[in-house]
Amino acid sequence: MLLVYSHQITPRLKYVFRHICTRILHIPVSFTSIIEEFIAHDDLKISYTKQPLSNEFFVQSHDLLFQQGISDLDINVQDWDGVKCFFAAGDKSVLPYDIFAASFYLLSRYEEYLPHVKDEYGRFTAEESLAYKNGFLEFPVVDIWAYRFISFLETYFPNYDFIKRKYNVIPVIDVPVAYFFKYKGLLRTIGGCLIDLYRFKFKQFYNRILVIFNVKRDPYDTFKWIINKQKQFSSHFIFFFLIGGYSTYDKNISINKKRFISLIKSASDYSEVGIKSSYYALTDSNLSKQEIQKLNTITNFSVSSNRNSFSKISIPDSYRHLIELEIKKDFTMGYINHVGFRAGTCTPFLFYDLDFEIQTPLLIYSFNFIDNAFLKYASLLDKNQKLQRLINSVKSVDGTFVPIFHNYSLSDLDQWKGFKKMFSTILDSVNEK
Repeated sequence: MLLVYSHQITPRLKYVFRHICTRILHIPVSFTSIIEEFIAHDDLKISYTKQPLSNEFFVQSHDLLFQQGISDLDINVQDWDGVKCFFAAGDKSVLPYDIFAASFYLLSRYEEYLPHVKDEYGRFTAEESLAYKNGFLEFPVVDIWAYRFISFLETYFPNYDFIKRKYNVIPVIDVPVAYFFKYKGLLRTIGGCLIDLYRFKFKQFYNRILVIFNVKRDPYDTFKWIINKQKQFSSHFIFFFLIGGYSTYDKNISINKKRFISLIKSASDYSEVGIKSSYYALTDSNLSKQEIQKLNTITNFSVSSNRNSFSKISIPDSYRHLIELEIKKDFTMGYINHVGFRAGTCTPFLFYDLDFEIQTPLLIYSFNFIDNAFLKYASLLDKNQKLQRLINSVKSVDGTFVPIFHNYSLSDLDQWKGFKKMFSTILDSVNEK
């Protein structure tokens, strides 16, 4: 048990210490503001305050964990032996930076509460983030800092038996459009054929006809291949099916199609199935409840996982919306055009609501990889090298790799060549040393 002494025990302090110590390092943690209790503790202990009490393990605290609300912070990102960090501590501090305040800043998505420029879909972009501007977006810095913290603890407490976690992968299959040509209905099918001809896409028109008449498999129908992969992989994949109605933003086939219902049931036999919230459901609780209830009826399970259309999050409203719906896990945190670590961590973390200063029960799985972000790399070699570096960064801290693949990116269509191999590479990384 690690005992943390501080002059003030705040919700922010408890939240971030529990993430670093318990979720990442597997060290139970408790807190005290009573000096005598701290002195009497004969196990792991550190003081987190402005001045050391004696010669204990001391980390000089930044004010952030003792504040309330949002303010415009002055952040100076510096190099710490090859890793970026901020909130420098004084000479008396064992750690040169207050990694707890810095971690809280990233995990709480503090910067997303501050004024910023949104993209056309109302999303916070990577370019607006502290991590992107300072070159550490592709590093799980919170976990790296935590591992450096434990190396100091091991020096101070050499007889303590520290538990090491294991690297793991949680593959996500995002299904916004289950089929490219099939089951679209008569009007959409005729419209698609006419558009192919109008745009001189004769090859696509030819393939469309072959698929419609069951001569050829629909190119987006990669589900048999995915499920075969699931059978070979120890951990469950998570499928997110979009079942909302047809709209400007969402264009999946109708949930009333028997083939679509059969597909969802089949996926739920082998993997977890979550809801992909439609674009308009992101701000409409009644519509969200309807979509969730439909999925519950199909799978005979209560939906516990969510992923938003277009990876759109508006903090804190989006997460409050999910908490109201009693969703337990969300897989939307990440950037659509960049790989990396939006919240600075490769460990699932609980959402902290800065407006109400409370830790919520919603568990955030921040994705590290998304297929769309790799389209900007021209060659397969560049893609594979980038992927391997990302895997290695998560493996270095025994974290959780969360890749997002769409069913169509595993189709081997022109722009998606090589993505099946990347998916297999990620799965195989679990067994590689």
